[in-house]
Formats: sequence, structure tokens, C-alpha cells
Amino acid sequence: MASFLLSSTTTPLLLPSCCRHPYPLKGLILSLRCPPSLALPKPLQPHLWRPSSSNSLWFSGRTRARGTSIGGTESENSVSDEAPVGEDSAAFEFGEQKLSSWAYFTVILGTVLVALNVLWINPSTGFGTAFIDAVSGLSESPEVALLMLILIFALVHSGLASLRDAGEKLIGERAYRVLFAGVSLPLVVSTVVYFINHRYDGTQLWQLQNVFGIHELVWFSSFISFFFLYPSTFNLLEVAAVDKPKLHMWETGIMRITRHPQMVGQVIWCLAHTLWIGNTVAVAASIGLIAHHLFGVWNGDRRLALRYGQAFEVLKSRTSVVPFAAVLDGRQKLPKDYYKEFVRLPYLTITALTLGAYFAHPLMQASSFQLHW
Repeated sequence: MASFLLSSTTTPLLLPSCCRHPYPLKGLILSLRCPPSLALPKPLQPHLWRPSSSNSLWFSGRTRARGTSIGGTESENSVSDEAPVGEDSAAFEFGEQKLSSWAYFTVILGTVLVALNVLWINPSTGFGTAFIDAVSGLSESPEVALLMLILIFALVHSGLASLRDAGEKLIGERAYRVLFAGVSLPLVVSTVVYFINHRYDGTQLWQLQNVFGIHELVWFSSFISFFFLYPSTFNLLEVAAVDKPKLHMWETGIMRITRHPQMVGQVIWCLAHTLWIGNTVAVAASIGLIAHHLFGVWNGDRRLALRYGQAFEVLKSRTSVVPFAAVLDGRQKLPKDYYKEFVRLPYLTITALTLGAYFAHPLMQASSFQLHW
């Protein structure tokens, strides 16, 4: 049984006698019972995907993405390149925002920051210092200690992400998001602070900070890297579990360039900072972070395939991990007004925060040094 949503038409359907319907079809769902060997004529191939006003993802019928086969031989049947597949990333509509939701978000954010400071960061009350001492005490090498911190974070972060489906069924989406963030956030803070405090402790391999243009290259590369933030990061209300968290399958914006923008952004950031610092600590940090994100490429695709099945295969067939690869080989066709997918409040916010983070570097460094991690 295959169900296809047909557009409104009064044109007779050229189907085999076993499949003809005795009544006119106009905007109705046509159920076809045909032998597997009978294929629909090419004019009847429908657009199987349509976005709703709430960015829901719809899949109807049994189809084949380019390069994959479902119970048959290769044919020309494929989802149209013009048909939307996933959700619209970085979309933000003021009219859909509720003041109460953002009030809850502010309260939750403040509560989390206070709890993080009391339970982890503050040396007199938190466990962060003991954690750092335990890890760094295993080796006198800052490179080894940093790699262990990254490994611990990666195992916890990716492990909880992999168990998300089972965890959400057990305790619910919001509770699992709180657990996920509550465990991951202290670990990432510890790793970042340790890196800042020990970034110049390693063996110097090169020194290019005084070379003309290096500062500008590193600054520009770091700035660009933040625009590759994974689109789910933009859903702040879901991140804080004010709205019910979901596993999204995005398609627009940065996803047209690369299916794994967070990995690409992390690689750019690592290469830029390694070039600037030029020592073994920076190299170790880059190796650990890039390895974690490369694993995330495989794990992320696996999780989306398990959740969305054939739907994800369609998206995968016309996107790429390597930036611009799908665009250059014609699998991804950029709309004429593609720039509009970036002229949105989330990207403007990222611009402001990135500039703010650059000018706040001295404050970040001073705060990290006070912890003596």
C-alpha cells in the first residue's frame, strides 16, 4: 500500500486497469494497490514533502532518494530538488513569541548560573576544583590532562546524546534536557577554563603572532567559525526546556553548505587558535576537539537516520559534510534569495555575541586565572 498526495486535477489518470479508481479524485488521498513491478508514470511523481506553518516534517508514501534503492532497481524516480525536506533553520517570528516563555527562560538561566557557580565553580563550595585536581594529578603533562578532560566531556556528552530516545521515553523530553545540560555544562566549563589557564604551558613549535596579517586572519577565521553553530543552538527556549526539546532535521541556511556545521566551525576555530598559539597544548586541544566532532558527524547522522529513516536519506543525498561539496556537484541548488536565510535575528545575535566575546577576552582570562584550575 502506498499513499500519495495528489494535487487537485480533473485530468484522467493513466493507470493500469487494476489501479483505476471509479470516482473523480480532486485533492483527495489516492490509495493504490498495484503489483510491485508496476511503476507510476513519471508525470504522477508527487512532491512528497511539504512544510507546515509550525515547521513540521511530513513524509508520505514510499520513495527513493538519489543514490539509494528501495526494493528495486535504479530508476529516475527521486524527490524533486525543489521540494523542501527538513525544517527551516534559524527562523524566528516575533508574533509567535510569548512573553511568559522568555520570562521563564530568564529565571531558568539565572538559576542555572547560580547553581553552576555554587556547586561547581566556587572553590569553597563547588566540586570543580576537586575534579580538575583529580584529572590533572594523573599526569604532569598539561597536554595529557587537557586531552583527558576533552575525552571525559566527549564520552558524557555524546553518550547522553546517543541515549536520548531511551531517556526521553523514561523521564520525558524536558527532564532529560535538564539532565543533559546539568551534566555537560560543568564539564565544558572545566575544559575551557583549563585550556585558558594552560594554553601557553606547552612546548613552543612556532611563533607567528608578530607576522603581518596573522592576527587579522585568526580573528576573521574565529569570527566566521561561530556562524557555523548548529541551528538547534538557536532554539533557546528548547535548550532551556521551556519549550519541549525536539531532535530537528534542518535543511536551510548553513545546512545547505554543510550538513554538520558545528564540526566545520570547530575545525576552523581550532586551526585558527593553533596557528596563533603555536604550541603543543594548542595542538592537543585541537586534536581532541576535532576528533570529538568527527565522531559527532557519524553519531549525528546515525541518530537522525534512526529517528527519520528514509526522510533523512533524502536530505543526506543532497547535502554534504565537506563544505560546499553538494553545491559544487549540483546536488544542492541554492535559491536566488539564499542570503535571506541568514538575514535573521539569530544570526544578528551571533554577530553581536562574537564581537562581544572578542573584546571580553581579557575578562575571560582574568576570571579563569582566579580559579587556579
